[in-house]
Amino acid sequence: MPDSVSSLPVSSLYDRAGEAADFIASRGALKPAIAVVLGSGLGGFASQLENSLAIPFAEIPHFAPPTAIGHSGRLVIGTVEGVPVAVMQGRIHAYEGYSSEEVTFPVRALGRFGIRTLILTNAAGGVRETYEQGQLVLISDHINLTGRNPALGPNDDRFGLRFFDMTEAYSLELRRIAQAAALEQDLALEEGVYMGLLGPSFETPAEIRAFRTLGADLVGMSTVQEAIVARHMGIEVLGISCVTNMAAGMQKEPLNHIEVLETGQRVEATLARLLVRAIPTIVRRTAGA
Repeated sequence: MPDSVSSLPVSSLYDRAGEAADFIASRGALKPAIAVVLGSGLGGFASQLENSLAIPFAEIPHFAPPTAIGHSGRLVIGTVEGVPVAVMQGRIHAYEGYSSEEVTFPVRALGRFGIRTLILTNAAGGVRETYEQGQLVLISDHINLTGRNPALGPNDDRFGLRFFDMTEAYSLELRRIAQAAALEQDLALEEGVYMGLLGPSFETPAEIRAFRTLGADLVGMSTVQEAIVARHMGIEVLGISCVTNMAAGMQKEPLNHIEVLETGQRVEATLARLLVRAIPTIVRRTAGA
């Protein structure tokens, strides 16, 4: 059976996500309604949390451990300006050999835990020629070229509808909140379309030219499957890419992951300030305050 289709009964995924959610809930009293996934080299935001509790992925039932450099593999729960937040320091990727179900399982578990808003961050290659290395870009939409859809297979209506809308995969309202938070810090945030690929190889210059023609502004190896699962569960999504390198053919030097990590680490403080400013507003709006 293809790895993007569960070989277990359809109820099993829902139950396993519930087991993971129950374990997370048993570790502390905080009940966040918002979660953040931190991409390659961007894990520093977790240190901004107050009264925090860190849970290694290895301890959470059914969570797979990340193997990629720059992904520590911890779920950190704490508060930002008094607002409870769950933060994934790192994620797993399909290029590590994991199935779509495994890649998106943490989102399923967080949804059952009570998360209603998900902020997805990533390191991305800049396809749009006007982007600069180290720039933060809001994701306005995505193109899924992973060849996989994590909602493939029998549908469990307890998660969401069989056929679900992706017209606004990345919430316009959340993007406006992020834009306002950025302006308060004199930070200009452009928006762009993110193209998700399997990896692990970087793209060829010919592929980048083709992707630009297709409408991609950013390219990376994560995010799209998590966003699809979140929308399947009715969770709102905000996406933020860090342009850690210009895509193949746009710079003289060969692409390498060390550059991705180094750029992410230089930008993570800026990303952390943006998240600290935006998250309380997002949660207050979600709560109807």
